[in-house]
Amino acid sequence: MKPQHTRVTFKPYTQQQLLLPTYLEDLIPEKHLVRVVNEVVDDLDLEPLIRQYKGGGTSSYHPGMLLKILIYAYSQKTYSSRQIAKALRENVNYMWLSGMNKPNFRTINRFRGVIMQEVIEDIFTSVLQYLVEHGYVNMGTYFVDGTKIEANANRYSFVWRKSTANYKKKLQDKVREMMEEVKRVNEEEDRLYGDKDLEELGEDADIDSQSLQELTRQLNETLKKDPKDKKLKKVVKKLENDCIPRMLKYEQYEDKFSGRNSFSKTDEDATFMCMKEDHMRNRKLKPGYNVQIGTENQFITGYSLHQTTGDSACLVPHLEKMRQRLGRLPDKVVADAGYGSEENYTYLEEHQIEAYVKYNIFDREQRKRRKIPEREKFWVTNWVYDEQQDELICPQGKRLTYEKTQRYQTSNGYISDRRVYFCKEYTGCEVRSKCTQSAVGRRAKMSLILRRFRQQAKERLQSEEGKRFRSQRLVEAEAVFGQVKHNRGFRRFLLRGLDKVSTEWGLVSIAHNVAKLAV
Repeated sequence: MKPQHTRVTFKPYTQQQLLLPTYLEDLIPEKHLVRVVNEVVDDLDLEPLIRQYKGGGTSSYHPGMLLKILIYAYSQKTYSSRQIAKALRENVNYMWLSGMNKPNFRTINRFRGVIMQEVIEDIFTSVLQYLVEHGYVNMGTYFVDGTKIEANANRYSFVWRKSTANYKKKLQDKVREMMEEVKRVNEEEDRLYGDKDLEELGEDADIDSQSLQELTRQLNETLKKDPKDKKLKKVVKKLENDCIPRMLKYEQYEDKFSGRNSFSKTDEDATFMCMKEDHMRNRKLKPGYNVQIGTENQFITGYSLHQTTGDSACLVPHLEKMRQRLGRLPDKVVADAGYGSEENYTYLEEHQIEAYVKYNIFDREQRKRRKIPEREKFWVTNWVYDEQQDELICPQGKRLTYEKTQRYQTSNGYISDRRVYFCKEYTGCEVRSKCTQSAVGRRAKMSLILRRFRQQAKERLQSEEGKRFRSQRLVEAEAVFGQVKHNRGFRRFLLRGLDKVSTEWGLVSIAHNVAKLAV
């Protein structure tokens, strides 16, 4: 007998079949993220955004619609304006959200980089108020952390401050040598320079572009009287075609540094930093920005972008920006050891904020161990301080007496005093080679204010509330950065310049908050 085959049936498949008109909304699931985006933006005050339009001319796409598109796109790992424009033509969710409008990539890019730039903080604040009103956050406890995000700049377009200073000094020395040569070969020095030497060519004077231009002008006046002086012509040509343009370039570089050690030629606001993901593999520096955020319940409640590599100098400007945006500061701040500086502790105390902020050796102090490692015995933080005698006592029992006070100033302008102590009993000390390499003996610096703050921080961090905050901190800002950088793949900015980059991170923050509402 022949085997009997079971008949296979298929569902109808006709591409040319006519359908009754269908609402796009019927194709969107009831609790889909795109509905959350639509609801949140509709609830925001968009008046600041609407005021960015001057009116007149042809009609514009509604800013509310464009804002919805960008927020939803950033929540879906779509950051390119061309990819967003493509999704508006092909993706049902984008079509429904835009009401079938199809702005091109130039319109989307202009809205993001120009129109949103002035109001991104207002929009972020409106979203934050939405979260507060609906009970998601209360702005009481503020978890602070930072990360480095790569800039949209060439990795080999660096300009270093030290190199610029060296090149400028070599150019100044070269100009002095040229003028010394002119002096030696020119027998009529008084006719060339007058009764006195040019002030800008003095050994201690700083030669800049203005002094070089003035010098060139004087030499040109001299050439008019003696046009056959070939050596002088050569000097003038060298000054005009080489020295002055180079000096102007170095001066422009110095203006762009603004206290930084480097910047990128393709994004002059970006600073070269060591990215976290590359830290363990290599030490290559990349142009980037230091992004600081504050979180609560894994919502981003504050953000700021900085051009400095260290987190410590960012806390005060970050909190000040938060106060300007919201009109208030949090009740408690929780942060890791990267923020435990005297400046930050002082700021938090002055503004009556409870600081649960670690200092650099807090974790090391908490380790359960029998004895302090040999190398750490000579750290000043592990020495005993005699308050009555104002002396430091080293592990060998030797006393370091007060010598002087040195004053330091941070990049934010905070002034700190460090007391310097000197050991007079260093001769014949058995462990001197381990303690110091100085020929005159060990000097140690200590801030009494920082010492007090560290003791206060230690007591708070070891309390029951402090332990809870320490464990909670690990799942707050770190989890947010994991969502943004790993899950959504945002590791590099698309826009250039500090203002535009701040706008882009504002969109990232808004998208993160709205996406979390849908979870």
